[in-house]
Amino acid sequence: MGRKPRSFGLDFPAAANISNAINTAADCGFGFVSVPLAHPMLRRCANDQSVPVEKSKWMRTDLVLSANDWQVRVIPKISSWLELDSPNEGFRKRSEEVFHQELAFAHHLGIKAVLMDLRRRHNVNLARHLLSRLTSENSSYFRDEVWLQIPTTSRKMNTASCRNDVPEDDDEDKDDPWHWWDDLRLLCSSTMRIKVALEVTADLPSEEKLSRWYGEPIEVLVIPTSLFFTNKAGYPTLSKAHQRFIQKCAAREMTVLVTGGNRHASLRHYVQYMNHLFQSAELPPHIQCNLGFEDNLQVPLQPLADHLESFTYETFEKDPVKYTEYGNAVYQALLDRVPEAEIETNTQVIMVVGAGRGPLVTQTIHAAKKANRKIRVYAVEKNPNAVVTLMDLKKVSWGDIVKVVHCDMRKWKAPEKCDILVSELLGSFGDNELSPECLDGAQVFLKDDGISIPESYRSYVQPIMSMRLYNETRELKICDKPYYYKFEQTYVVAQTNSYWIAPRQQLFEFIHPNRSEVVDNTRYKRLKFVASEDSTLYGFTGYFDTTLYKDITLSIVPDTYSRGMFSWFPLYIPIMEPMSLKKGDPIELLFWRRRDQTKVWYEWCVQRPLTTGIHNINGRSSTIGL
Repeated sequence: MGRKPRSFGLDFPAAANISNAINTAADCGFGFVSVPLAHPMLRRCANDQSVPVEKSKWMRTDLVLSANDWQVRVIPKISSWLELDSPNEGFRKRSEEVFHQELAFAHHLGIKAVLMDLRRRHNVNLARHLLSRLTSENSSYFRDEVWLQIPTTSRKMNTASCRNDVPEDDDEDKDDPWHWWDDLRLLCSSTMRIKVALEVTADLPSEEKLSRWYGEPIEVLVIPTSLFFTNKAGYPTLSKAHQRFIQKCAAREMTVLVTGGNRHASLRHYVQYMNHLFQSAELPPHIQCNLGFEDNLQVPLQPLADHLESFTYETFEKDPVKYTEYGNAVYQALLDRVPEAEIETNTQVIMVVGAGRGPLVTQTIHAAKKANRKIRVYAVEKNPNAVVTLMDLKKVSWGDIVKVVHCDMRKWKAPEKCDILVSELLGSFGDNELSPECLDGAQVFLKDDGISIPESYRSYVQPIMSMRLYNETRELKICDKPYYYKFEQTYVVAQTNSYWIAPRQQLFEFIHPNRSEVVDNTRYKRLKFVASEDSTLYGFTGYFDTTLYKDITLSIVPDTYSRGMFSWFPLYIPIMEPMSLKKGDPIELLFWRRRDQTKVWYEWCVQRPLTTGIHNINGRSSTIGL
């Protein structure tokens, strides 16, 4: 089940009476209108240099609407005739003056955003003026957003796709509207105050080219009424290709703007159809489970160094998948280790290390009852606050089958060895909550033929384009730290506004128990990716999967995601500066896992197509305490 659009808007090419336009739209279910900021009867002549801009009467008075209606019911459009990159100097300067005048009036009205057409690739002067107004300390009059209306295809792309005398990807790529946007946003330092109003065109580009837009800050989907067909019942409908694209966009919350003349019985039918299309979208399981947390950066937990709070325990305990699969793993292990002939004589010793508030202990007891096997359980936990809960559960529910141990698992002197070592020390990157160090220390409790649940886990990395995550990182307020500090952290984040530039690859793997003669959990690996399309690299996404026992697994990797599980979000691994990529460009990532006596940390850098500095060298910005 998808989600509703944030709101619906109706586009008016001109509106002599803006109150009537708002009422017409409201009667048909639209929440706002998009109208030119300049009054149609007072429009300035583009080539009239005789009248100074500041003296030309071009806008209706702000008294025609209340301040609240201006702010909530109207998204104004910047004049479409402006050419800030015109080769004609007089026309260019006139356009610049009008551009700033209209932005100033929009701010005077308190409007949150303005809509502006982007019609070509070369917009250097426009980018300069946009960035100047959005960032200048001396120009505080405009603090809101500019939404750039960009088509999914250009006329030149459509023409090239119908010709056989044009080399593949030649003219098409040169005039791809995504490049118009990419050039401008990089010139504007990827500021999040410039966003996309994506106009869905009749002809759509390839699926891979369309997918790039999922990593862009699309605020509005512009849907022309000319796209709609009429079904047998007389209502509007879209082609299957358009339906698929729009429903994939429904993974993110966005606004829909309907433009064009009414081609059906009522404009309301477009609202009803688009609502149905959004809500009937089947969201990927890794997104559906994370609604409400999308693209919000969180610092990874450090449960080894810090005591978790009750709220954190409670959140994880609500996961309907993780503990069920852990229970299934214990159940299967008990059946395998205790044959029917030994049911009465073979008592399996199970140690739950890092027991928290006891969900794994409870699942272990349930698994033993289901398997009809005898067990003896040690619940080992270092958090004194969680131990209070464990003692109460022992008294009320578990009984003498469980012995609660208040101790760091690495320092505990176990009275006996165990058959099964159970833990839930995994983080979003598998090893980033120090499961290898903890379990290597705890495996001294394990019998020679004993097993660990989990028995292995793997981390994966994938290059991504996500202007949203890059800006979330850049805008973090961290006092008394150098600029690079926030780009040398890793962040837990439910990612929806991202484009995967290349297929993911496995990074590190850890196996338990670790029977190596020399136990070494440091790692180093070079991964080589190839960009699927022209794109901009903003960092990498980290995932993990784990084998609990035999074929019982848990995964946050999108292709193998454990449906319904929400205990872990992926990891965002940023880079300091965005990197422009061409289709086929190699991307080489170098990644280290380092440690000393007190901490573990990651280091990373990109070596191709450009070389970055090594991020987080010697753990200068981010470490995980042992």
